[in-house]
Amino acid sequence: MMYLAPRQGLFAIIILVSFFLQTLLLVISTDQQLTKSRLQKGEQMVAQLIDEARLSLENKDRVSLSVIANRYTSEQDVARIVIKDGNDEVLVPVGNAPMQQGDTIRQIATQDDAVIGSVALTLKDISKGEIIAMQWPFVIGSLILHLFLWLLYGYIARPTKEQINALSRDIEDLHREQYSQSNRYDDRGSTHSYVTSYVDKDDESVGEGVSADMSVHASGEDPETVKAKAPRQTTKIDTAVIHDELNAYLKAQQTGADPATPQASLDSTASTNSQELESRRDDASESTAHTSVSAPSRDLNDASAYKFSNSASKLSTKRAFDSVSVQIKFHDEYNMLERLAPEMRMPYLALCTQLLNQALNELLKQPLLYGVSAINEPRFDEKGASAVLKADNSHAKVALAGVMLGKLYLMLNKIIHDKHIELSRFALPVKAGVSDNAQADAMTQLLSSVGRKEQMLILLPSAGLQQIASHVQVHSLKRPTTVYERECAVFDGGSDSIIERLTTVRNTVLMTGHEETL
Repeated sequence: MMYLAPRQGLFAIIILVSFFLQTLLLVISTDQQLTKSRLQKGEQMVAQLIDEARLSLENKDRVSLSVIANRYTSEQDVARIVIKDGNDEVLVPVGNAPMQQGDTIRQIATQDDAVIGSVALTLKDISKGEIIAMQWPFVIGSLILHLFLWLLYGYIARPTKEQINALSRDIEDLHREQYSQSNRYDDRGSTHSYVTSYVDKDDESVGEGVSADMSVHASGEDPETVKAKAPRQTTKIDTAVIHDELNAYLKAQQTGADPATPQASLDSTASTNSQELESRRDDASESTAHTSVSAPSRDLNDASAYKFSNSASKLSTKRAFDSVSVQIKFHDEYNMLERLAPEMRMPYLALCTQLLNQALNELLKQPLLYGVSAINEPRFDEKGASAVLKADNSHAKVALAGVMLGKLYLMLNKIIHDKHIELSRFALPVKAGVSDNAQADAMTQLLSSVGRKEQMLILLPSAGLQQIASHVQVHSLKRPTTVYERECAVFDGGSDSIIERLTTVRNTVLMTGHEETL
């Protein structure tokens, strides 16, 4: 007889779920690849269309624009093209496939820095059925593979003859044991109920006679033999009474009482002593448990309270500060600075250091920043540079000084970067971060995780934000994932007076001879 593999239906469900998940992942990955390639192709087509239609778009020649646009709508991936003039009025709408419309690529057409129009190209959406039809060899091959795995499991996992024989023996032994136990229980229950029905009567002799007769009939022995054995079978030793007397004697010896003491007094004394001993034992165990538990819990509470107070002091927006840290980091996505030769890297870092120190010295000369001084002399390395400013008095605007220094160096580095790129020399964009000393490490992590090039992040307490509130504008990070990202602000612009001051200081720094170094 052929037996199937155990739980073969459950394994079939698992195989089916695996096949559907694999097909779903295939559709998703193919859709992403096709979407990316179509977007690149669409951007190239829009740029080419603008180059071809720039003259016609400038003259608003609808006929020529229609001819040019119709050539592009003949492409399989293009659903619609809309060409507008500089006043955002539609000149040529070509193509109309509302059920197949997908991503739209828009680009502005310019002529000598003047906007002459715009082009919007809508791509067709990719259907999942087309993807499956395109990948049908893989889908059918995956289905055959999963079916083969199911058949292979059904063949390999079948029980062998030895396993079937062993299982049948185990089942037979189990049934035999259960049957014997049930028969033994039934015999005991019937005999006990039959005898007790007579013993409960007033005539005890009748009950004893009936029990003796039942034992004779059950054993099948001669009545005389049974009567001879009767005294030995009916004479029982009451072990419960012996144990009670022994316990009473031992308790009396422990309490120092006389053995001739009446039984009632011994029992009461023994019960009193046992209750006292149990209560003392319970009190000792409770005190020991309380001591053993309370000591580590007290230590844990003290440690957690210290950690909480320490972290709360760092994260509190009302924390006091008298100095700020301005961190300048290179925006080096491909680690180009590390791969640069030392004879080119060291002069570049020296130039950045010289510009930062000159900008710091010129900025602190401003009357607005009276009372602010520099603690260190920042120097650039592969990780960037960090300048620390402190307030010499309670009226010094050290937070505003840090923000102005970060923005000033961003302005200077923009000019350096553009000049070096124009001369085909190495340069990197930078990003800046301003924070108090308690949040310096957090700002370093923020610059590496969410910082962008030519951007300045600000992580200051409420007092620092009040200093810069009337001079600069900030906005919060979108979709923060940590506490620091939620407290962090991004520099969004400055007032006219601040921008004018920074422009003046920037020109002063550039006029000190750094343009010759460029």
